Amino acid sequence: MIQIIAGEKGKGKTKILIEKANSEVRAAKGSIVYLDKSNKHMYELSNKIRLVNVLDYFIENQHEFLGFISGIISEDHDLQAVYLDSFLKIAYTSADTMEYVLSKLEKLSERFQVNFIISISVNLNNLPESAKKNVIVSL
Repeated sequence: MIQIIAGEKGKGKTKILIEKANSEVRAAKGSIVYLDKSNKHMYELSNKIRLVNVLDYFIENQHEFLGFISGIISEDHDLQAVYLDSFLKIAYTSADTMEYVLSKLEKLSERFQVNFIISISVNLNNLPESAKKNVIVSL
């Protein structure tokens, strides 16, 4: 399942994402990974959540990003959820091309029963139609 927190930059999406991750980890049966563009939120996340700074891995495009996600899934068979903060930046995509990446994440989610919770700096009205059904918070 994919869940999206959408809204313009600076509206508080990261705070909601962190609270959701910390809440989920308390009852989690599997592991939780939080992908971000820095280590800035390290101390706000539970120590049971694995924080990964995607920019440390020299990813240059959305195909490499999807390979990176596949690698995370393949190495952790207990993976329950992946939180993606600053989605457009870490996935090397834009509001115009994100539909492809989201469709691939949807397939990975279905195949491996991993939930993706994503914060996207895009207004709900500017999301692709196929993504609007996954929005859980719009700011």
